[in-house]
Amino acid sequence: MSHQLLPLFILAYFGLLLMLALWRSKGANSESFFIGNRDSHWLLVAFGMIGTSLSGVTFISVPGAVGLTGFSYLQIVIGQFFGYVLIALVLLPLYYRLRLSSIYDYLGQRLGPRSYRTGAGFFIVSRTLGATARLYLVVLVLQDAALADLGLPFGVSTAIILLMILLYTYKGGVKTIVWTDTLQTAGMLAGLLICAAFLLHALDLNMPQAWAAMRAQGLAEVVVSDPNSASFWLKQVLAGATIAVAMTGLDQEMMQKNISVKTLAGAQKNMLLLATVMVAVVALFLFLGGLLYLFAGQVGLAARGDQIFTAVVMHYLPAWVQIVFVLALISALFPSADGAITALTSSFCIDLLGMQKRSDWDEARRVKIRQRVHLGFAALFLAMVMLFHWIANPSMIGLILKLAAYTYGPLLGMFAFGILSRRQARDPATPFIALASPALCWLLESQQAHWLGEYRLGLELLLLNGGLCFLGLLLCSKPAQGERPASASTAQVPN
Repeated sequence: MSHQLLPLFILAYFGLLLMLALWRSKGANSESFFIGNRDSHWLLVAFGMIGTSLSGVTFISVPGAVGLTGFSYLQIVIGQFFGYVLIALVLLPLYYRLRLSSIYDYLGQRLGPRSYRTGAGFFIVSRTLGATARLYLVVLVLQDAALADLGLPFGVSTAIILLMILLYTYKGGVKTIVWTDTLQTAGMLAGLLICAAFLLHALDLNMPQAWAAMRAQGLAEVVVSDPNSASFWLKQVLAGATIAVAMTGLDQEMMQKNISVKTLAGAQKNMLLLATVMVAVVALFLFLGGLLYLFAGQVGLAARGDQIFTAVVMHYLPAWVQIVFVLALISALFPSADGAITALTSSFCIDLLGMQKRSDWDEARRVKIRQRVHLGFAALFLAMVMLFHWIANPSMIGLILKLAAYTYGPLLGMFAFGILSRRQARDPATPFIALASPALCWLLESQQAHWLGEYRLGLELLLLNGGLCFLGLLLCSKPAQGERPASASTAQVPN
């Protein structure tokens, strides 16, 4: 494929995104940036959230992992389905009842101001680490596929991509990305289907024949029945449900789009549709992974893991499929990065700077400060991507899930305490408890060979982390006095 031609397709695609963003950001203000003026259509949000939930890591790492773990990742996705249902039935009614712009404001109302800032702080750390790890992987693939041949160093390529994202999120925020994410999700799914169909054709197999060939080569195992394994099915399903609640229901980026929907019923339909579609889409990604390994075996390709998808497409498939692959990869990249920068800006401005409570700031000052914060997070993203480039972990999806287990656990514990308990937390102790729970988890994981024998901790580490934080808050709590504390069933809309 002509490497001079590929950048033209990338620029044309970005131009389409920019035009869409300019159209949607007309008349945008701070409320548009933070919550899209609460007038987003639920179907647009649901479709766009598919791309945000999957990201470039799913596009590259999930097919690549089939060679090592088969289809066992589907166990996590099934658990996520139940987690999304829990979000729709428990968390969304709470967020809409309180009319929250930041979901961590709930922690302030229920537990206290230090808990509020602790929750927002953990989100900022969690989302920054997760989003930049995803961004690193996709930029690395784009660099190897096309940008390196243009003479661009990795750092320059990353800076250009972040600049592109800034250009279409700088003004409109959520109001813009609800629409741009919809376009990009369509591009990603189209790329997935085209690549899978072409590989089936190249292998001269239909879907049942391909499935039989995968099973014959041991690529299609779904259920892991060994209780000591980190991939044991029950642990994976529970972990998947916990991951969905923590990384979607307690994540400002994901919920920011949900609470931009006009009504609670619309937001719930969005979440339930997302739950159903995600199972089907990830199953197709895993099937694509099996096709990639069948094809690699046929042509004698040694690439494995995160490298196999790019190696097959860029060295063995026609030029037009390579263009589709690169555009689909960009479509997978942008939704996770643009939403993360926007959500981090929102959380920093609302939760840490208290922007919406500052009556002494006019709209012009709010916009100026918000834009500076937005630029600051873009610079931080660039620095973190370069750090991940230096670390060079061979399987980014495993690293991202491990980071999530440590950083989302305290959020899970704080929200669980607020919703499930009627006791009053000792707010000054919350930051220390929130830091102690992941520290204890790290100690347990580092010594598991000595303390747990053959048992190996997997993604249930997130549930354990949240449970330790919940227990710590419970032990330090006191009986509620005065008014009944706001919970999922009792919280009222503040006047």
